[in-house]
Amino acid sequence: MQMFTRIDWPAVGITLTLGAIGGGIAYAIGLPIALLLGSLLAVGGAAALGLRPLGRRIQVPPVLRIIFIPVVGVAIGANFTPEVARQMVNWWPSLLALCLYIPVVHAIGYFFYRRFGPLDAKTAYFGAVPAGMVECVMLGEEVGADVKMLVLLQFLRLILTILLVPVAFALLTDIHVGPAVRLGGHGGMGPADLFILGAAAISGAWIAKRLRFPAAVMTGPILMSALVHATGLTSAVPPVWAVSVTQVIVGCMLGARFSGLPMGHIGMAIRLTIVNVLFGLGVAFVFTRALAHVIDQPPAAIFLAFAPGGVTEMSLIALSIQLSVVYVTAHHVMRIVMGILIARTFAKRILG
Repeated sequence: MQMFTRIDWPAVGITLTLGAIGGGIAYAIGLPIALLLGSLLAVGGAAALGLRPLGRRIQVPPVLRIIFIPVVGVAIGANFTPEVARQMVNWWPSLLALCLYIPVVHAIGYFFYRRFGPLDAKTAYFGAVPAGMVECVMLGEEVGADVKMLVLLQFLRLILTILLVPVAFALLTDIHVGPAVRLGGHGGMGPADLFILGAAAISGAWIAKRLRFPAAVMTGPILMSALVHATGLTSAVPPVWAVSVTQVIVGCMLGARFSGLPMGHIGMAIRLTIVNVLFGLGVAFVFTRALAHVIDQPPAAIFLAFAPGGVTEMSLIALSIQLSVVYVTAHHVMRIVMGILIARTFAKRILG
């Protein structure tokens, strides 16, 4: 209970309201994944400028992530069908290619940060890892990297990828990432369905955390939701409003991380990260072209699977266009695991 009583709930309420307003405006003007991007931009802008609406600081407690992220996991798991299961055995070429993509992108980012940024080797090395932000920050902190800059580099990689992937789709394909997330599955949500999906979310997150899965609060519910849908226990999906609320929560959490960061550091980190993300997306495009005739997946799905964003955010984009959601999510989970393993393996050789 102390975890909840220590939270400044009025400040949280103001932050979420600001995010909801930003999401609503973004939806009205037709931005891609509008509720996520709009809330991120509104809260991030207020946090970066040091604004204190009604005298309260911008904040979103981590406990909300634990509560709401499983909703996305359950929605993704609903896309797991026998047909998807049959296709999975044919994904090995792109999963193998991912093991090459990760060190290539990491090396490019590291040398770019060292050459053009005033960063020490440790911060540049862990700031360039295309894996989970939290895990990269923890690894960098252990060896004495600049934690604030490391958080900025990794955090901005996620945000800029979210912003640039829809632009890439618009320029290179006829796919439009719409403002709303469309869900798979079918059927209404009855009391029994609510109980089954709720149990899948809670038990999946708990088991995954116990087994130390990457992004456990999402991957666990994905697997349990896939199980209950594949076995026919339910065909329901979370209601649209629940996924919409989750988008606002995720956007607000990302935006709130700008609070207290020096503006000079933010500007420099943005300039560096824009180029690094463009490199990463460029390499993803090359791999997409190479794999397009090998993998029985749309090129856009392959590109999205290799884009250096976060699991939750890239999965929401996949949901919004109903594009090989399980394929995309599986590759991003693999990217986190392999990215951390590769970073650990070569850290001593490169950093000394």
